[in-house]
Amino acid sequence: MTEFTDAAPAENLERAATALKEHGFGVEILDDVAAARDRVGELIPDGASVFTSASETTRLSGIEEDLNGGRYEAVKPRVLAMDRATQADDIRRLVTTPDFVVGSVAAVTETGSLVVASGSGSQIPAYGGGAGRAIWVVGAQKVVPDTATALRRLEEHALPLESARAQAVYGQPSAINRLLVLNAEAPGRVTVLLLREAIGF
Repeated sequence: MTEFTDAAPAENLERAATALKEHGFGVEILDDVAAARDRVGELIPDGASVFTSASETTRLSGIEEDLNGGRYEAVKPRVLAMDRATQADDIRRLVTTPDFVVGSVAAVTETGSLVVASGSGSQIPAYGGGAGRAIWVVGAQKVVPDTATALRRLEEHALPLESARAQAVYGQPSAINRLLVLNAEAPGRVTVLLLREAIGF
């Protein structure tokens, strides 16, 4: 379905960026994944606590690997090594309030909204305001005209792909169990790195 897989034209990216900025989001339009990878490294200071949410964009780009290395206090490797039965409260606190959360979103609208969906809900608290800062790397194929189209993109395109990935990795399909629509943000908390190329679901 090329409607949701092709990179949006430059003018659509500019419209989305302008609207997001009007709503308090920081936005940078970058050429490609390599530029995003460099920029993420510049935005996060050494030693910061960083939670990388489940994201094909950050996985495929190498950003997830960069952030879970030695420069930062990486939350995800720490959480994966913890006992979910006896340390559930500690895990919840770690993923909810990191200094930075880094991932992607399901869609960006040209009217200035961001749409996020989750099966487990693990990234929703940090995305919604728990993290001190949020950085979202977004491929150009995720830019859509409005929220209605964003929801259709999510249900018709992103969910089937994520469900297949979850089935292969976890042995069960995914679902839109939590839905977060961000229409505005306090200036300075969120940076959207909007790419001119397509990447991720």
